[in-house]
Amino acid sequence: MALVASNTTRLWTLVAKEFWRKTRRRLRAGPVYRWRYSGRTPERVLIAPPDLRLADPQIALEIYYGRYPLSGHLVETGGKSPFQINVPNHGWQKTLHGFRWLRHMRAAGTELAAANARALVSDWITMHGSHISGIAWEPGITAKRIIAWLQHSSVVLQGAEFPFYRAFLKSLAVQIRYLRSMAREMPDGKDRLRARIALAFAALSLPAPASALRGATRNLAEELNRQILADGGHISRNPMTVLEILADLLPLRQTYANQAEAPPQALIGAIDRMLPALRFFRHQDGSLARFNGMGATIHDRIATILRHDDTAGAPLLHAPHSGYERLSMGGTTVIADTGLPPPVDVSNAAHAGCLAFELSSGRQHYIVNAGIDTYGAAEFRPLARATAAHSTATINDTSSARFTHSLRVNDQLGSPLIGGPQHVQCKRTDQKGVHGFIARHDGYLQRFGFLHERDLKLSSNGNVLAGRDRFQRPGNAEIRNNGRDFVTVRFHIHPDINLLQDEHDRLVLTADQADTWVFTSSEVVPEVEESIYFAGLGGPRRNRQIVLAFKASDVAEVHWQLTRTSIAGYPENN
Repeated sequence: MALVASNTTRLWTLVAKEFWRKTRRRLRAGPVYRWRYSGRTPERVLIAPPDLRLADPQIALEIYYGRYPLSGHLVETGGKSPFQINVPNHGWQKTLHGFRWLRHMRAAGTELAAANARALVSDWITMHGSHISGIAWEPGITAKRIIAWLQHSSVVLQGAEFPFYRAFLKSLAVQIRYLRSMAREMPDGKDRLRARIALAFAALSLPAPASALRGATRNLAEELNRQILADGGHISRNPMTVLEILADLLPLRQTYANQAEAPPQALIGAIDRMLPALRFFRHQDGSLARFNGMGATIHDRIATILRHDDTAGAPLLHAPHSGYERLSMGGTTVIADTGLPPPVDVSNAAHAGCLAFELSSGRQHYIVNAGIDTYGAAEFRPLARATAAHSTATINDTSSARFTHSLRVNDQLGSPLIGGPQHVQCKRTDQKGVHGFIARHDGYLQRFGFLHERDLKLSSNGNVLAGRDRFQRPGNAEIRNNGRDFVTVRFHIHPDINLLQDEHDRLVLTADQADTWVFTSSEVVPEVEESIYFAGLGGPRRNRQIVLAFKASDVAEVHWQLTRTSIAGYPENN
């Protein structure tokens, strides 16, 4: 009960802080504060930083014809400016005001694309530039827009007349001053880090006193040291955040070099840690493991980032600060979540997936987590975050962590994770020819009196993954049949995998031109049930799951095994 009270107190403290933060933001957007954002207009853009995000000239053409495919949704404006129409999709609006789509105009490389980019920026300045409110001026969106305007200033200003040139620089300066005033009070997490990145870009790309660059560099270093963990993960434990932040940090490092300025050691160190971390989360087909907010992977985006990784050899196997383990040999990769939930402040995307794992063989995924539908309906998010959507165990169909359902809380904070394991113990058990670990969490201890322990071993050159799931009471006390000891161990199968039954009644996982794996269990007869895979590129897909269902009072420990019986001949792990 003390733990619940502590979580509740922490949650309402965060609600109060966020309410006060939003109140101060409204005050700073009012006429009393707005004069502080005025000042000297920069004369020019000194340098346009590079942009590593993928660009498609075809999207520039779509935008020219009034079709905006943003955030997974296509909106046709019917000849109007996109800033004039009311689109109810929040994600689409945030992407529109973030202006990252300017990269497609730059990729098109035509005068028509440049003129269209300039017209759209002019529309934004006219409709939103002098009225600091709404989605357009959310600090996180403002940071994205500042970076995008600087990165693609060459295409926006191509052929521009002096009045637009001046208006562009004036608006940019106002946004930078506004973001500088808001950055320190932004909620914890990647948006606050991106704000510091944007301000460093601005200090390098526009004429500014040396003190401005020193201050931006110092603040960036402090945020990087706080948010990027020693093993290269992010405090949110979301693999996607590592990718997103690297896509900003790598161009920033290059911009420091281009301006003959020494980047802070914190920036160099963060990149050097994060690139191996990205490889740690990467399966052999190039996709990232689906944990804590990770959805579908755009493979080319990761490949572009990893071109900057000069480290050699196989990925690391142990990420203790981020709370993940990796087993890898013979073309087989297993990635598992063995960590505590992230801090409440940065848990909006966190999942209740403790001790869940994914298995890929060659370039095909076999055992997965459901992931999230990145651009899909918000009502599916709670389902994707639940323990049942992960390849791990649930007790009494209950998640190992809890999420808020209070409208008052969600209005202020989103949907943070407010309960979960307080202790997760993990020990590597590697031996010659064997990669393995044993981990245990107490996420069910307070409610049901159980600890869940999982032992995974990958051996025989990657041909055998042996697992053991054990359920015990503290002190190895007897488990009683009290109606609260029902266990379900789930193994979600990737939608591309065929799940068959052979002549020995074993479950066979196979796909065209891919390896074949056989699932067996010694204590419990496996069942097959329907499931849903949220992380498909085209949205959710139906799939199936292998289920071991039993009472812990009858079976306190189950052993299961996945055995590769034929190999399609894919290359070894990179």
